[in-house]
Amino acid sequence: MSEKTIKWPLWMMLIRHDVSVYNELREKKQSLPLYQHFLAAWNRDKEAADTRALALEVYEKIALNMGDAKTPLAEAHGRRPFEVGQCLRRGGEVPDVIFVSPYDRTLATLEHLMRGWPELRKVKVFEEERIREQEHGLALLYNDWRIFETLHPEQRLLRRIEGVYWYRYPQGESMPDVRDRNRAWTNSVIRDFAGKRVLAVTHHLNILGIRANLERLSAKQFIEIDEHDKPINCGVTLYRCDPTQGTNGHLVLEYYNRRMYS
Repeated sequence: MSEKTIKWPLWMMLIRHDVSVYNELREKKQSLPLYQHFLAAWNRDKEAADTRALALEVYEKIALNMGDAKTPLAEAHGRRPFEVGQCLRRGGEVPDVIFVSPYDRTLATLEHLMRGWPELRKVKVFEEERIREQEHGLALLYNDWRIFETLHPEQRLLRRIEGVYWYRYPQGESMPDVRDRNRAWTNSVIRDFAGKRVLAVTHHLNILGIRANLERLSAKQFIEIDEHDKPINCGVTLYRCDPTQGTNGHLVLEYYNRRMYS
């Protein structure tokens, strides 16, 4: 089969953004005595008055007070994506097109990738909203799902009934919502960039959504990967077209979540 008859891109590479200030906060708050007191109270009684009071204290202390799109990287120098760019440059295959989520942390990650892989600066870049992170709506205010559910107990009950995969955040999205827009983006890529090399700089749950769509994963399989093998910051995932699959080929996972930095 010639490249001209392939329905799919020659390959599709997905890179998660570098560590953000939110990612960093998730680690830092574990060392806060106040947060540990809150966790102990939450484990004892999620609806107790002291649990709610501690949740409010923690919220006031850790709130980032910024929208998800404006959440920056934790480190300005971008060592990890720079090293990933250097490593991928040695492979020799420059993409034909780059898609990047329009969030600050993904745009900055791409900039550092380009420092390590200068040839990327000659490649057409599209900022693509459909590969943004899952929107967490009201929960974004709290920067912690336990605090959110303590202060909005009806959401905790709803999430328990619906399950983490199907639950839709107030003014936000469920995972099927993310998969739907990922599917629309993938269809655009198939239509416009068949036979081309595609790079996307994106987010944790978006990478899993693309995986779920391409590999036709069930909700149960999605949750299992998210719980036990979630994408690392700056992890690299590669799908390559196998022309022997189906009538017009298919993208097949070559590797997932590969670490290419020290």
